[in-house]
Amino acid sequence: MKYLMDYQEGERVVAFCLIKNKEAGVASNQSEYLNLELGDRSGTIMAKLWDVNAEMKEWINVKSVVKIDAAVQMYRGKKQLVIQRIRPAAASDEVQMESLIPISPVPVDELWTKLTHAVDSLQSATLKAIIQEALATEEIQDRLRHYPAGVRMHHNYYHGLLEHIVSLLTAAQSLLPLYPHVDRDVLYATCILHDIGKLYELSDPIAPDYTTPGQLIGHLVMGVEMVSGICQKLDISVGDAEVLHLKHCILSHHGEVENGWGSAVSGKTPTAVMFHYLDQIDSKMNALSQTLGDMTEEEEWAYAGVLRRKVWRGY
Repeated sequence: MKYLMDYQEGERVVAFCLIKNKEAGVASNQSEYLNLELGDRSGTIMAKLWDVNAEMKEWINVKSVVKIDAAVQMYRGKKQLVIQRIRPAAASDEVQMESLIPISPVPVDELWTKLTHAVDSLQSATLKAIIQEALATEEIQDRLRHYPAGVRMHHNYYHGLLEHIVSLLTAAQSLLPLYPHVDRDVLYATCILHDIGKLYELSDPIAPDYTTPGQLIGHLVMGVEMVSGICQKLDISVGDAEVLHLKHCILSHHGEVENGWGSAVSGKTPTAVMFHYLDQIDSKMNALSQTLGDMTEEEEWAYAGVLRRKVWRGY
């Protein structure tokens, strides 16, 4: 089965896909058109739909599943689709959602097993209780098994957040023997809970956007609020040293405040500083992997948004 990113210039595409974004415009002849961002499990591609009528504007919406008949063209060095025909998917098409969105290459059950093993390994009764309570509800479990880690920057695919968490835990386990002054349990707890607020900062796992609370408060503060709520429920003191340390690591994990990356406070413990760099490594390596994977065999350089510069694939 071919997916959107498998098609080359000049080929005809007849496929089901998900509308991830749309933008209306008016052509020089005053006819309306739509710029659409279409996606399936291979990635996303921009598409142009000309001569849009009122009926089409009514049903062509973000998160709609559609069937397209389109041609692949090159525009400013990138592939784009020019749609000839489009219709909404019907129940009889039996389109599988897993074919429409990028998905982690690691099976979700495998990731979940590794996560639960990490939780079981915690020595701190306080931190273990907080994490177990956080993961106890069906809603949290369902979201964590499906949500991406972000809209665009890294691990931006189905159960990408869970993959990110497990990757961080794996890196932490490897590096901890080198740094005995880092608090293992707080580091593990931070790996698991640092982005827990994203489960409510983002709207959904299919075509995620930022919720109103996500834009007004942000996932760092939302995560700390969740931890505080759990502590209140479990009658854990707000002055508990491990809880304070965990909250500090969550609030500082985007790095020094002066960088302007969203931290509420700069890291003030070895554990907080180490976690920030672990998070940076994992997020950037994932984003760069996606950048390199999207390059054609002929391309030697490509722009990496995560670094805001071009990267080289000539090695």
